[in-house]
Amino acid sequence: MADKFDTFSDLLRAALGSHLAPADDMLDLFTDDIVFEFPFAPEGLPTRFEGRDALTGHLAKLGPLLSLGEMELHAVYPSGDTVIAEFSCKGRGVQTGLPYDQNYVSVITLRDERIARYRDYWNPLVVLAALGGADAANAAFSAAGS
Repeated sequence: MADKFDTFSDLLRAALGSHLAPADDMLDLFTDDIVFEFPFAPEGLPTRFEGRDALTGHLAKLGPLLSLGEMELHAVYPSGDTVIAEFSCKGRGVQTGLPYDQNYVSVITLRDERIARYRDYWNPLVVLAALGGADAANAAFSAAGS
């Protein structure tokens, strides 16, 4: 597979294909009560949030911290209302300039052609390194969007 995308939204649309209803922007891909979970998030970074407003707030915090570049979709495993996607992205810590080259396995559950639950499995060491270590990551994430 290994298709390349410029945005997370485009990657999601490709991974979910006809299971996902058309949407004008990325936030419209999610249900109002979306649940996002990050089981491997390091201490001090969010492990779960609920609702589209919380997703909007999370994305606003990430923008000043990480600059994401090209994303590559490696594999998609659909099973009923759940889709597992393997992908990677290249990026940089905004303040440090250090690489954020991350691999993901995401478990995505759909309801009414929208994403209702998103569990994101990724390597926490990569985000810590890109942000300059655990203390810097905690401080940066706490300060971002405050």
